[in-house]
Amino acid sequence: MDWISPRSLNRLGMLNMNRRNVDYIARYNERSSYPLVDNKLKTKLVVAEYGVKTPKLLQVVKQQHEISHFREMAEGLVGFAIKPAKGSGGKGITVITGRDEDSFIKASGARVGTPVLERHLTNILAGLYSLAGTPDVAIVEDLVESAPSLARYSHQGVPDIRIIVFRGYPVMAMLRLATTASDGKANLHQGAVGVGLDIGTGKSLNAVQFNRPITLHPDTGLALQNIDIEDWEEMLEMASRCYEATGLGYMGVDLVVDAHQGPLLLELNARPGLAIQMANGRGLLPRLRAVESLKRPHFTPRERANYAMETFASL
Repeated sequence: MDWISPRSLNRLGMLNMNRRNVDYIARYNERSSYPLVDNKLKTKLVVAEYGVKTPKLLQVVKQQHEISHFREMAEGLVGFAIKPAKGSGGKGITVITGRDEDSFIKASGARVGTPVLERHLTNILAGLYSLAGTPDVAIVEDLVESAPSLARYSHQGVPDIRIIVFRGYPVMAMLRLATTASDGKANLHQGAVGVGLDIGTGKSLNAVQFNRPITLHPDTGLALQNIDIEDWEEMLEMASRCYEATGLGYMGVDLVVDAHQGPLLLELNARPGLAIQMANGRGLLPRLRAVESLKRPHFTPRERANYAMETFASL
């Protein structure tokens, strides 16, 4: 895997936070669209109208008295995920992967009882994990079972794919792999591994942890240079379709490959981070400018995905 230093990356057009905020987020993202992406429940509902699949919704808990229904709903379930609708950075998400008599088994292997999960739902409603600390809604979704070809690279967590979409064009992508350091979450700031992906093929390019180059996953020990994402063209088209669904000109689209349902949308982000550039070993600016300079933009998600695959493929 070739590695490019941060200094060299600057010369290759690395987008910094100030420019991202002023030239792209503020310029291309209408404030009226933010509630669609800052609320996971609203996201699920709006993207469904545009043919973008998400994990099956099992329950919505809006009021304290509805928590009693959770116990009944979860009685026959082996696995599920509880999420705060307005949470960010993976905070407040609890993933249950199995049962042991009256106990639920978390992704980490820890066992918890129903009262613990009910208290967690209460905390979500109180806004403990919401962006502004305001009252929130809890959603319970079907468990995502990652495709084995990707699951083996991740440690105690579902790997996901972050795609930066600009004006409907997928311009850069990375695979995020959970680690012990990240506590099973695909969050690069907490220590997850970021693997840059070739937009043209879905194959791995470079890998980083804490912005430092690595070639092996720190927990699984697997080499990271020969990863090949399944259903790559479909994923790019799904990401592109989120532009029509939200109207956001600059966003992060987080997808997962489910073992049974294929690609699913996990969430959208109107303020995606910039570590994806380190994972790819190249900057975003040249690609963003290429899209901005298009004289005749492509009108369909498929056309935009095809353009991206042809134009931004790594040589």
